[in-house]
Amino acid sequence: MAQAGGAGAGAWGRRGAGAGAGPERAPWRWAPALLWLAAATAAAAAGDPSRRQWPVPYKRFSFRPEPDPYCQAKYTFCPTGSPIPVMKDDDVIEVFRLQAPVWEFKYGDLLGHLKIMHDAIGFRSTLTEKNYTMEWYELFQLGNCTFPHLRPEMNAPFWCNQGAACFFEGIDDNHWKENGTLVLVATISGGMFNKMAKWVKQDNETGIYYETWTVQASPKKEAEKWFESYDCSKFVLRTYEKLAELGADFKKIETNYTRIFLYSGEPTYLGNETSVFGPTGNKTLALAIKKFYYPFKPHLSTKEFLLSLLQIFDAVVIHREFYLFYNFEYWFLPMKSPFIKITYEEIPLPNRKNRTLSGL
Repeated sequence: MAQAGGAGAGAWGRRGAGAGAGPERAPWRWAPALLWLAAATAAAAAGDPSRRQWPVPYKRFSFRPEPDPYCQAKYTFCPTGSPIPVMKDDDVIEVFRLQAPVWEFKYGDLLGHLKIMHDAIGFRSTLTEKNYTMEWYELFQLGNCTFPHLRPEMNAPFWCNQGAACFFEGIDDNHWKENGTLVLVATISGGMFNKMAKWVKQDNETGIYYETWTVQASPKKEAEKWFESYDCSKFVLRTYEKLAELGADFKKIETNYTRIFLYSGEPTYLGNETSVFGPTGNKTLALAIKKFYYPFKPHLSTKEFLLSLLQIFDAVVIHREFYLFYNFEYWFLPMKSPFIKITYEEIPLPNRKNRTLSGL
């Protein structure tokens, strides 16, 4: 699978604490900023018709591009990875739900109290008694996947946005149990595991970028959904669905996931990088987009950070504007109250799809 730097596709790995000099964003800055904005906005009380398929389908690609050398991770992506092993068909594999607070390795249970959680999947072979962890997350940290860099030498915003799957041997019991969840959710055969592994490779090679936001018309369950997120929890949910399709029978337990919502009226399609920022692009629109993203720049002083919060509040809440980058295209969101909300909601485990499958 993909990894940071220039190693290219084909490497699996584990989240680590290696450092890299470059344009990384400080996660402890913008995590509380999102929470502040959610709390503040809770208190505050037409595009191309051919493109209006809601929610807009997440675009998949034929291959994963090499990361730009400008993009550097503060914490190295997948430093101790291993290939997914081929299991014996008659092996019995236990499947575990793994969940822990985001940035738990640095901040402990701080974000766990706010139910901002990271999701993964664990596996245990009963034949070899080996454990494995599989997860999907950002190559260059969350800030880079959510907001661009405004580089002086470039007219268009520059995005360091890729997400990819990691697979590595072992399950860090303390990490998942201490402030989160490590629970058995299913048992599958080795043959089913091998089929899942082939699907994961294809899913990872074609789904290359991370999307933080779920965008919909209101907090109501039946509200129109404009854009779906594409993050760690969505990878776990897709994998569960694939296992159910292969015949896995999941336990009846409650499973909750963190989601970050934006609320807006019907989005307006603006164009891609070339049509907006190219030689014949709309200069007024290009300037407005860059002005919107400017307060989200990294490496701010405390004074600059507080000023940026006020600018963000003014744009999103007072002027009700948000510019979304999705499928490498720009959209305008006419924001609506409550503007932004972080939830921890139940999404049930899937039902078994294939009841004729043998091998368990």
